[in-house]
Amino acid sequence: MKTKFKIIIWVFAVLLAIFLVAGILTAVYAPRIIEQQIEQNLKLKTSLRKISLSPPFTITLEGLEIGDLVSVKKVALSPNLIGLLFGKIVIHGLNVVEPVINLEQSANGKLNLPALGQKGKPPAVYLTSLKVQNGKVIFTDRKVAPEGFQVIVNKLNVKAVKVALPVTSLATNFKISAEMVNARGRAFGNIVFGGWLDYPAKDMDAKLEVKDLDVTNFSPYYGNFISSRKLLKAMLDLSSTFKAKNNALEIITNFNLSKIVYEKTEEQQPDLNLMQDALDFFADADGNLKLEFKIDTALDNPALSQEKIRKIILKAAAKNLSRQSPEQLVDKVTNAINKYKDLGKELKNIFGK
Repeated sequence: MKTKFKIIIWVFAVLLAIFLVAGILTAVYAPRIIEQQIEQNLKLKTSLRKISLSPPFTITLEGLEIGDLVSVKKVALSPNLIGLLFGKIVIHGLNVVEPVINLEQSANGKLNLPALGQKGKPPAVYLTSLKVQNGKVIFTDRKVAPEGFQVIVNKLNVKAVKVALPVTSLATNFKISAEMVNARGRAFGNIVFGGWLDYPAKDMDAKLEVKDLDVTNFSPYYGNFISSRKLLKAMLDLSSTFKAKNNALEIITNFNLSKIVYEKTEEQQPDLNLMQDALDFFADADGNLKLEFKIDTALDNPALSQEKIRKIILKAAAKNLSRQSPEQLVDKVTNAINKYKDLGKELKNIFGK
């Protein structure tokens, strides 16, 4: 009995010594090796402040910076040793703390994402769980504005875990939440997206919720499609369900635009494009625009062009008119006719002179 106990103590001591030596070697040599590998593949200057090894087998990287593109406070991962023996990279847990990603689109529409320098097919990585805590994505678009139009995704939290049962399932439960912030640092909305996704089977069941999103912060993108008058404020609340089966994806959306505030200006000439007054024409008596519409597309290739979305929204807006009273409809149509009648008179006078 004493002999067996001594053997157990001896094995434990050897394993502890190996772990301590591995920890020391990891702390001394691993940071530079990782820096060189990242620099070789991404062609970006990389620095890593610290790397450590903790039981049972968790690798922690601290103070990782990759050029001006990415900075991360801490990354912890637990690779599966048995998987490595069979040539597969299996990570049971990947935890990323306070990552900051700086994305920039140039005037010609090119993103500042580096091309991978590694030749050949990269090894397959199997990830059973992912957690991102308090991340930030800063997007600067120089295509819509030469000085750079900026939108920030702040307080980004991601949790994705492989479904435990059945064991053969490849579905993943996920939840993503974030706060939208403008270039002045003011928060203007919240986004939550969660559900499950089985991408190999092309199946999905998820829900997207957008709350209190001031859409005027995206004015360079929608232009005057929403309204010919300049919007100072318009709050969007949106709820979309995503259901996919065998790659057929159906997106059903409830869209509500409210608390609309226009810029006060002198009366302007009416625009010849009635579509630019869609907000005024299709809104209810309280000035709110409530729409329900459905989009059918493919999960692996969601073809959603701007023109297609525009047609779907306008079709839903026209349907929305049926919910309004006949008196409201008569007033709106009469005002529209008078507006373009007055425009015709003014054009006649201009050309007459």
